[in-house]
Amino acid sequence: MNTRRKLVIALGAGALAPFSAIAQQPAKVPRVGYLFSFVPSQGEHLWEACRQGLRELGYVEGRNIVLEPRWTDGHNERMPELVADLLRLKVDVIVAAATPASLAAKAATSTIPIVIVAVSDPTRVGLAASLARPGGNVTGLSLLTPELSGKRLQMLLDMLRKASRVAVLINPDNRSNEVFREETLNAARELRVQIRPLNARNPGEIEQAFQTASKEKVDALIVFDDPVLWSHRGQIVALAAKFRLAAMYGYSDFVSEGGLISYGPNRPDLYRRTAVYVDKILKGTKPGDLPIERPTKFELMVNFKTAKTLGLTIPQSLLISADKVIE
Repeated sequence: MNTRRKLVIALGAGALAPFSAIAQQPAKVPRVGYLFSFVPSQGEHLWEACRQGLRELGYVEGRNIVLEPRWTDGHNERMPELVADLLRLKVDVIVAAATPASLAAKAATSTIPIVIVAVSDPTRVGLAASLARPGGNVTGLSLLTPELSGKRLQMLLDMLRKASRVAVLINPDNRSNEVFREETLNAARELRVQIRPLNARNPGEIEQAFQTASKEKVDALIVFDDPVLWSHRGQIVALAAKFRLAAMYGYSDFVSEGGLISYGPNRPDLYRRTAVYVDKILKGTKPGDLPIERPTKFELMVNFKTAKTLGLTIPQSLLISADKVIE
């Protein structure tokens, strides 16, 4: 009996051993891919905002999360291969910055959750069924800037007063810019201003666009929100100064480098908030059940020095409303 009892105990212990070993195995560390449409040196502050958001939620790189950033260096044609690389790594979530990256990620997978950020209108470019119930595998944060197009145009006109013809700089490869274009044209009709669209997707075309604006004697310029145009902001600001064009931008980075005025969402805040979506998805929430959020922080920046150089008087109302004035 003692021998039989020992045998039963031994067999029982052996049967339990695999379950004990499984229970002791460390939990799988999630892997999150990031797809950026710009070069690291220019987008480092946005990448840092993403990581800061994760740190605030208790994530530590290399300990309980692995981050895989990928950069197009301003060449959107590289997007498919970068997405394919993330898929090979079997990432648990993809964070896609701006419309080109978001569309590339959605085209590559219908199963891996995608968190979009800085997309003008996710529903109109085909990323989501609605903001409240995106459906599918995409959710995230809308840039919402198309609805600000009228306000940007009005601010520009408040400074120029007699302007009747405004050029808009567009990257035709970015589907979001069609949304911006439509919204700006609608606002221009109400304000009785003529809009001159100018396409630009690289430095050569940017130069040509300014040459055309000068020849056609446009009164001002609006630069649409776009990763490629943003990557070449130094060139754009320099050309605006060369041709003495008052320009409105969606990103404050342009004004920091000498541009006249910008109005739009606080982009680092948007990128920081991607962490909330990543966290919820990693904890089991389906992306299609997470509403796409709109920006909560907007900023108006004015370069007073540039205005003086252009001989413009900044309305007191704009100066009072400005979050930052560069003297």
